Amino acid sequence: MLIKSNAMALATLILSSLAFNASADELTQDAGSWAHIVAEGSLISIDPRLENVRVWLEGQSRWNDDWNHWYQGVLRAAVGYSLSDRATIWAGYTWVPTQNLGKSPAFQQDVWPGFRYVWPTRIGIFTYRIMVESNFLPGNGNAVRVHPRQMFRFLHSLESIPELSMIAWDEVFVRANTTPAGGQSGFGQNRAFAGLGWTFNPNFRTELGYMNQYIDDATHTNTTMNHLIMGSLFVNF
Repeated sequence: MLIKSNAMALATLILSSLAFNASADELTQDAGSWAHIVAEGSLISIDPRLENVRVWLEGQSRWNDDWNHWYQGVLRAAVGYSLSDRATIWAGYTWVPTQNLGKSPAFQQDVWPGFRYVWPTRIGIFTYRIMVESNFLPGNGNAVRVHPRQMFRFLHSLESIPELSMIAWDEVFVRANTTPAGGQSGFGQNRAFAGLGWTFNPNFRTELGYMNQYIDDATHTNTTMNHLIMGSLFVNF
């Protein structure tokens, strides 16, 4: 019971921290959903010498405007190298098509290095991940926005039902520099998730829960809070 209480307290703390510096007349709220699939694995099946080389493939589809509007997709691909059974370095590319209401479609591209560390403990699995994106944005000319993002994640499997797990994570985005289309430097957004996961077997796991997305605008004058249902499928190979 103590472990469950600690996990729920962590999720509550993450979600309650999101409303800082946002008064009622400055905060716009919306609801939607994100669908998410990630496939990751080693290249050992191609060549035993490539055991430490990893591939990460990801796709997302996003809806907003109270589920009435598809507005964004994400396609991400990366190659990684396992430094140990816990630490992996990555180099990747992301393509982000966006359809804003009443505007022409826009296409963002990112290149990024990343690092992930997984720490198994007796109470659950902690994961830390950082990605430093170089964002190539429409209307930004030759300027490149440097966009670090770091995630802390906790997964606790239930002793009575090992396939079922409680999950909480938080990811912070920062604009490291000021650019014409990328906005002023400083805090960009925070994403916090709390939900449940189900492991079918070592190769397939699903997660479903609530994500709170808190976004600061380009001039740090207005904020948006999105209430999202997020479903994910993770494939290991």
